Amino acid sequence: MCKTEQKKFRQSKHRDRILELLRSTDTHPTADWLYEQIKKEFPQLSLGTVYRNLTVLIDMGLVKKIHFGSTFDRFEANTEPHYHLICELCGKILDFEMPIYHDLNTQATQLTGFTVHHHKLEFFGVCEDCKIK
Repeated sequence: MCKTEQKKFRQSKHRDRILELLRSTDTHPTADWLYEQIKKEFPQLSLGTVYRNLTVLIDMGLVKKIHFGSTFDRFEANTEPHYHLICELCGKILDFEMPIYHDLNTQATQLTGFTVHHHKLEFFGVCEDCKIK
């Protein structure tokens, strides 16, 4: 599908609730966590429905999937470019607000000839909670 085409999606109460829940948290939850939260409101909900709706929300550009080598994908509603801090002990993911270095795209393109459109930068370490333990 070209960028000018927009897929049309039917309204879905499950999808709306998933998006609302993602927008209300900064914890970067898994699909399982979302399922457990929403199942209380929609007892007939299946985990497959959560995954399908997450895929639609990603296709709509309203949600991002975070891949960082964990067993489970994590999701967020903050689709603006930003970096993440990831705790190597507990797996917590925090948004890290600092200027986006667009020059990295240009430098990578110049060094490789590969046309770079965007990049992902993640910082790994130990969160405040784990340092206290």
